Amino acid sequence: MSTIRLFLCGDVMTGRGIDQILPSPGQPGLHESFVRSALDYVELAERRSGAIARPVPPGYIWGEALSELERHQPDVGIVNLETAVTSSDDAWPGKAVHYRMHPANVICLGAAGVDCAVLANNHVLDWGRAGLAQTLASLRAAGIAVAGAGRDSREAALPAVLPVPHGGRILVFAFAMTSAGTPSNWEATGNRSGVALLHDCSAASVERLRDRISVERRSGDVVVMSIHWGPNWGYEVDAERRRFARALIDQASVDVVHGHSSHHPMAIELHGGKPILYGCGDFINDYEGISGYETYRPDLALMYFVTLDPTGGGPVQLRLVALMRKQFRLGYAPESDLDWLLAMLRREGRSSGTHAVRAGEHELRVSAD
Repeated sequence: MSTIRLFLCGDVMTGRGIDQILPSPGQPGLHESFVRSALDYVELAERRSGAIARPVPPGYIWGEALSELERHQPDVGIVNLETAVTSSDDAWPGKAVHYRMHPANVICLGAAGVDCAVLANNHVLDWGRAGLAQTLASLRAAGIAVAGAGRDSREAALPAVLPVPHGGRILVFAFAMTSAGTPSNWEATGNRSGVALLHDCSAASVERLRDRISVERRSGDVVVMSIHWGPNWGYEVDAERRRFARALIDQASVDVVHGHSSHHPMAIELHGGKPILYGCGDFINDYEGISGYETYRPDLALMYFVTLDPTGGGPVQLRLVALMRKQFRLGYAPESDLDWLLAMLRREGRSSGTHAVRAGEHELRVSAD
């Protein structure tokens, strides 16, 4: 069997302001303390970067990411979809922020060839369990596999099974943690829909995940463990998370740990030659024009291309493409910002034993020291 190439990214938030510029915007009403209309987020972005001609085509928001997907030709694309895909008005009570995209706008995910939407996060139930049901139905109708949420605990814990064109499968398991703001009462149970919730990073959790993976895995499968964990801001990765991620590789035979929740990219580790992405950062959102946390450069985004041999016979290759959000569209990051990302990855990679180098006009390569 030949190598398999994955495209991964962090949070894809296509709701609120993004939804309003797409071809079929939903109702813009919000329940936030200071903002009552999703159109206000469009206005903020336009004040910062200039007018956005509306409606935009479905592929507009991906911008130059589409060129990179065409160039790299990944076998599978996996994103953390951090919004409900629903017209439900049943806003979750007591929650400060609610994200939703109109179901007709699911075509924007198809425009980028998204194969799997991870739903184990802190926004998929923003519009209630009816909103989750519509999200699941909308994605499946669009031919997009889901992981991390379902009609009950059994379904929520099932992996997305993604066949690879030249043979083999990719299994995507997905879990959320309360450390990323996921309410504990969103957990799916035997008779209630919700998300697959990971309660802790203990050795017992590793054993449970190992057992679950062993039931689903076949010879030659590639296993991705996608976890929504940790705070939105900050580069620190606590020792518990590091131990847990390494144990998933050593004891549960996970091939890629796909971490997200942070609004900016974080450290990358190659443990036993297998990538641990502690925080992929935001990829698509409507935060343009919102001030604060500029030192983290949250306007920058990374595409993660992982090439691996499912037989374990060859080294993993990890290439990153640097992009910048402007007018709700991803364009290539300017040279100075690419250098900033390179310096950040080198700094944060020291404790993980990884090193980043330039590998092309818009590209970085990460390898073990």
